Amino acid sequence: MSATRTSTGSETIRGDRGGTGQRLSGIAVALGCVLFLGGFAWAAVVYRPYTVPTSSMEPTVRPGDKVLAQKVSGDQVHRGDIVVFKDKQWGDLPEVKRVVGVGGDTVACCDAHGRLMVNGKAVDEPYLADPGQASGTKFDTKVPAGALFLVGDNRAVSQDSRLRLDDSQQGAVPVSDVRGRVEATAWPLSRVGTVGRTSAFDALTGGGASAQGPLRWLLAAIVAGVVLILGGAAYTPLSNRVRRRAG
Repeated sequence: MSATRTSTGSETIRGDRGGTGQRLSGIAVALGCVLFLGGFAWAAVVYRPYTVPTSSMEPTVRPGDKVLAQKVSGDQVHRGDIVVFKDKQWGDLPEVKRVVGVGGDTVACCDAHGRLMVNGKAVDEPYLADPGQASGTKFDTKVPAGALFLVGDNRAVSQDSRLRLDDSQQGAVPVSDVRGRVEATAWPLSRVGTVGRTSAFDALTGGGASAQGPLRWLLAAIVAGVVLILGGAAYTPLSNRVRRRAG
């Protein structure tokens, strides 16, 4: 009689625990779906993919790379940012270049050490394909208001603002032509990762590159969602296996 009661009580406890586990696993799956789908939806609103068309930004990004650009307006762009833009004077395809001057800046090259000069201050650019020479072309120009002076990191081959100083915008690009700010490489898999922010322009009045966007938070939400979905879905088969072994 006593043994029967003990067995029944144990089954009741196991049943209660199983019900609680099922509820928790359901909550985990539901929360995981919210994080996973919400992360993708947010990313689709905030970011847009682009293909890098030329070798002008090597070694930072390479031709054929798929990059993710945060959708921002041109007046949110800072010196040092890498941007995607489309300007009719530059061609029909979106271009990827680095901002080295904003409206009102004086950009020149080069000082005695081959460095770029912005507002009279030398800028050390560690991202250059050829660290010893900021430009093979000498120039000195003031960036018009509402425009950006854009150059490639691979200065030896880049067709950029330095070579367009005689056009109507003095080589610069209107901020309205900016489509986004590059934040990460999404393809190929061997190069997946964020595109690091540079501190090269931080010492200038008005500061340097923009802060990182929300991409890392979005990726964290997506990964957390996957973990919760898989963990919640795995509860039932695992608990059934445990019960069979215990029985």
